[in-house]
Amino acid sequence: MENLIIEETKYTPSIKLDAVKGTIELIGKSYPENTFEFYKPMMEWVENYFDGKEAEKTVINLEIIYFNSSSSKLFFDFFDLLEEAHNNGKNVEVNWIYDEENESALEAGEDFKEDFEELKFNLVKK
Repeated sequence: MENLIIEETKYTPSIKLDAVKGTIELIGKSYPENTFEFYKPMMEWVENYFDGKEAEKTVINLEIIYFNSSSSKLFFDFFDLLEEAHNNGKNVEVNWIYDEENESALEAGEDFKEDFEELKFNLVKK
């Protein structure tokens, strides 16, 4: 399976998906013009990754500084996919990385953690 790398822009995070290492990384801001179209390659990659032979453990590192409401909906769908993989016996761990001075990022992480109780969801202070 090919890795997927999408470079960061002013409005979108860098996305690095590595099938061999079992890492999914999103870093930056997320308020693209068409959120679902922008994230479509990532979502398809993740679905294919869990349908195929994924790494023994999958670690998701999210360091999202700011995101808009449509990105929030997309992240909800993303966590749904991860939770489904977890419920199917996959070893999935989410790290929500936030700057201690960014209260809204911490609150967003707490909300996602609460919504997806079955996932191993860590709040990691940077």
